[in-house]
Amino acid sequence: MMRTATLRSGLEWILALGALGALAACSEQSGPAPTAERAALPSGTTVFQGARVIVGDGTVIENATFTVGPDNTFGLVGATAAVQLPSGAMPIDLAGLTVMPAIVDTHTHLSRDRAGLMADLKRRAYFGVSAAMSLGQDDGDVIHAMRREVIPGHALYRTAGRGFTAPEPGRTEIPYWVTTPEQARAGVLEQAALGVDIIKVWVDDRAGQYAKLQPEIYSAIIDEAHRNGLRVTAHEYYLADAKALVRADLDAFAHGVRDQDVDDEFVALLKARTDFVVVPNLPDRGVATDLSWLASTLPAEQLAPLQAAATDRPEAQAFFAIQARNLERLSREGVKIALGTDGNVPWGAHLEMADMVAAGMTPAQVLVAATRNAAEFLRIPDAGTVAPGQSADFIVLEANPLDDITNTRRIRDVFLRGLRVDRSAY
Repeated sequence: MMRTATLRSGLEWILALGALGALAACSEQSGPAPTAERAALPSGTTVFQGARVIVGDGTVIENATFTVGPDNTFGLVGATAAVQLPSGAMPIDLAGLTVMPAIVDTHTHLSRDRAGLMADLKRRAYFGVSAAMSLGQDDGDVIHAMRREVIPGHALYRTAGRGFTAPEPGRTEIPYWVTTPEQARAGVLEQAALGVDIIKVWVDDRAGQYAKLQPEIYSAIIDEAHRNGLRVTAHEYYLADAKALVRADLDAFAHGVRDQDVDDEFVALLKARTDFVVVPNLPDRGVATDLSWLASTLPAEQLAPLQAAATDRPEAQAFFAIQARNLERLSREGVKIALGTDGNVPWGAHLEMADMVAAGMTPAQVLVAATRNAAEFLRIPDAGTVAPGQSADFIVLEANPLDDITNTRRIRDVFLRGLRVDRSAY
């Protein structure tokens, strides 16, 4: 067998998978080993063996075998004890390592020119992100055309287009400023014609700076979006607005409620909508944080100011605490949570996952939110899990993130669509 060290040198990673019989992924459990089953492997299939596999749906396979073959998807995924490989098969040994699905980021604000966006998507691939959605900006025709491009070594790109607000002079994202329902409906039709993935509305007075988008307008946006097969997500701040948006048939929140703790009425509204998705986008925790894990990625002159700013800040801690309590309650109540990071920080998903755990979610819950749930929210049906027939997007980790969520940062390798990402330089 090839040892794990071989992963980083000399091996041509041209991975993919033919259709293979699926072996049921099993969680950690005791009892007799299942009966071994001989697998017939199509030509060009690569076999990985020995890793702990975090499937992405909440289950874990200890000492797993999985294959990636010539169609760039997973084929066989199951416990090694249940797989009898054909004579001559040479599995790649991942013993002692952990494999998880690549991360999906549902809320970013990426660059608005092709060169900048290409760099953004490549940097996200470096950190194990397979897809990212830019949520509310004027992308332009060239950037819109990149929505369905599949670029080796880069994350996939999705977009909400411009988004809609009441007039907010000074904004740079160039959302639609809408003042009538008719104007709002026309804007939705324009964005639908461009093929955006979702519609975004801002319902927030920005700490009293602007008038809010009014209910008759965002209701018209939601109705017109639904008529055209699109969902709507909202940037909201206040609990009262959040309740009104849910009653208006909104599909998702791009942030958690931030002004106060959520109440029973709000929880009931969300629980009645089993398809509703909350993307918490937690703020900075406001605590001293060690960023040395970025030292091999960022030059010292870039890392130093980030580290200097990562200090204890009581006001930030109080702001985080409100949203942390709200996230913990919604997660505990069974509301679907997905990961989003806001802004344009390529490693932001790893910070957000740690914040979600600090808020009270378990690492297992956070990993589901960052993989399967996020992929489902972006409607990328073949992403988010290590399972037969899914795109071979996965991260090889040197330690188990179920033990410590910050172990998602200990990346040995990233594979997108069956190909190993070159992480030799950032």
